Amino acid sequence: MRHLLIATAMAVAGASAAVAQPRPAEANVRGALERIAHVDPQLHSVIAVDPTAIDQARRVDASSLRGPLAGEPVLIKDNIESAGSLPTTAGSLALANNVTNRDAPLVARLRAAGAIILGKTNLSEWANIRSNNSISGWSAVGGVVHNPWALDRDSCGSSSGSGAAVAAGFVRFAIGTETNGSVTCPSSINGIVGLKPTVGLVSRTHVVPISHTQDTPGPMTPTVREAAELLSVIAGSDPADPATRDADKHKRDYAAALDANALKGKRIGVMRFATGFGTDTAFDTALAVLREKGAILVDIKKFDRSAIGKNELPILLTELKADMGKYLKGSPAPIGVRSLKDVIAFDNARQRQEMSLFGQELFEQAEKTKGLADPAYKKAKAAAFQAAGPKGIDKLLKDNKVIALVGPTMPPAWKIDAANGDQIAGGGAGSLAAVAGYPHLTVPMGLVKGLPVGLSFIGPKWSEGLLLSLGYAYEQARGPFPTPKFYRSIEESPEIAPLLVPQR
Repeated sequence: MRHLLIATAMAVAGASAAVAQPRPAEANVRGALERIAHVDPQLHSVIAVDPTAIDQARRVDASSLRGPLAGEPVLIKDNIESAGSLPTTAGSLALANNVTNRDAPLVARLRAAGAIILGKTNLSEWANIRSNNSISGWSAVGGVVHNPWALDRDSCGSSSGSGAAVAAGFVRFAIGTETNGSVTCPSSINGIVGLKPTVGLVSRTHVVPISHTQDTPGPMTPTVREAAELLSVIAGSDPADPATRDADKHKRDYAAALDANALKGKRIGVMRFATGFGTDTAFDTALAVLREKGAILVDIKKFDRSAIGKNELPILLTELKADMGKYLKGSPAPIGVRSLKDVIAFDNARQRQEMSLFGQELFEQAEKTKGLADPAYKKAKAAAFQAAGPKGIDKLLKDNKVIALVGPTMPPAWKIDAANGDQIAGGGAGSLAAVAGYPHLTVPMGLVKGLPVGLSFIGPKWSEGLLLSLGYAYEQARGPFPTPKFYRSIEESPEIAPLLVPQR
C-alpha cells in the first residue's frame, strides 16, 4: 500500500506539472513526495502518503493563510487519525481497515494553520507495548525503520518513522507520540529535536492509546524554533480530552518567546545520576557550552528511581486494556477487533505476519489486569506520580535551587537485531518526565563514533516555554549540526573504517 500510494500521489503531481507553475505549498509538497519516493525505500519511515496532498497544497496556495506552518508538509505518526482514505493502523494488520474519516483535533489544528497532511509514518507496532523483546521501529504494516545515519542501526521507537523522516529531510515537521521515550528517544537517535509536552497540553482524541496517564503527542523537527512553531499550533484544550482542560490557559506563542540569551545566569541541575552509556564526552562538551552561555550548573549525583520502575508497568498495562478497548469499540471503521482480547486472538491467528519476530506477552499480561477501579492499580499510579513528580522533578528543582534539569537523552543507536530484539545499553532520565507527565525536550548535542546523541532539558509541569528557550539558546551556541550520510553501516564511514584495520 505504501508504494502504491506514493506512486499515485506522484502520478497526480506529474500529470498536472505541465499545466501550471507550482506555487510555494504545491512546490513544497512535490519536493517532499519526490524525496520520499527516491529515498524512503531504504528507510521504511513512511507507511503511506496522502493522495490528496497536492490538492491540499493548492487550496492553501489559493487561500490567505499565513504563518510558519502554512504550506508546509507534515507527517503524522500512524496511530493518529486523519480524515480521508488512509487507515490509522498503529502498525498492526488488525487495523488495516481502520479508515475513520475523522481528523484528530491536533490534525484539525494543523490544517487550520495551513499545514499539508502529507501522510503517515511508520512506528513500533502498537507504540511498542506488545513485548519486552520487540524491535523498535518494526510494524507488520510498515516493516522496520532504518536509521539514516547508518542503515543497519535502529531508529528507536515508537515514533521511529517520524524521527527518521525528519532526519532524512523528507519534511521539516512531524508529529510523534510518547508514553515513555517514544518522542525523545527517536529524536535523539536520529539527530533531531523532539519535545514531549506536559500531558494535557495537546489533545489525545482519536489517537490510538496506551495510557491516559502518560500518553501525549509531540513535535519532531530539525530545530528548536520549528518545534516551538509546531507546538504553538497543536497545543490547546479539547472538550473530548479532560486532561487538556487547562491547556488554553498555558499555551502561548512558543516561538515568539525564544531567547538566545536564555541560559545567562540560570541555575540548571546536571543529572549525574543519569549519565554514562557512551555519552560522557559529548555531554561534557554540551555542559561547557551551557557554562559559556552563562548557565550556573549544579551537579546532582544521586536520585533513587526504584519506585518509578516498580510502579510504572502495572499502570501502563491496566490502562492499555481499558483505553485500547474504549478506542477500538468507538472506531466507526469496519475493523474486526473491538478489545485487547480480540487483538491477541488476531495476532495468534497470524503467527507468520505478526508473531515471527517477537511475541505479545505484555498484551497477555494487560488482558489479565482488573480494571481502573483496582486498588492495586490506583496505589501504583499514586506512588509512581509522587516518585517522579512532587518527590522527583519538583523536589530536585527545589532542593538544588535550579529551574531545569539536563542530562544525556539516550545512548547512540544500536544495531537492528532480529534475533535478540533491542540491545539498548542504557538510558537517561526521561522516564522521570514521562511518569510525572512533565515536559521533556531533547536537542542534538554531538556524535558518538558517528552516531547522534541528544541533550535533554526537563522541567516542571507547563514549562515548555522555558525548556524551548533554554534549548534554543544551547542550539544557537552549539552551531550547525551535521546531517546523516545514509551509510550502510557506521563501520563503513570514513571516520570509523580506517580504525577497524591493523594500524601498524
